[in-house]
Amino acid sequence: MANRFSDKLTTEERKELPSSDFGLPETREFPMPDAAHVRAAESYFRYAPEDKKPLLAYRILQKAAEFGVDVQSPVIFEWAEKHEN
Repeated sequence: MANRFSDKLTTEERKELPSSDFGLPETREFPMPDAAHVRAAESYFRYAPEDKKPLLAYRILQKAAEFGVDVQSPVIFEWAEKHEN
C-alpha cells in the first residue's frame, strides 16, 4: 500500500496491485487500493478520457462502497448511470 508518509504509491507497489484495484483496469490508471485513493480518483475524474468516464465512475462507486467512502460529486453518479454492465 502507500507508504506512511505519502498517499502516493511507489512504482513497485503499483505493479503489485491487481487490475481489479484500478478504475481503468485495462490501462491500469486510477489506482484505488484504499479509501484515500478512491477519494483521489474522484478528485481526478475530470481528467479521464470522455469515453472512459462511464466505466471509471462506476468503478469509483464500487470501490467507494467497498471502503466506506462517501462520494460527493454528482458528476460521478451521472456518468456511472451511463455505464453498461
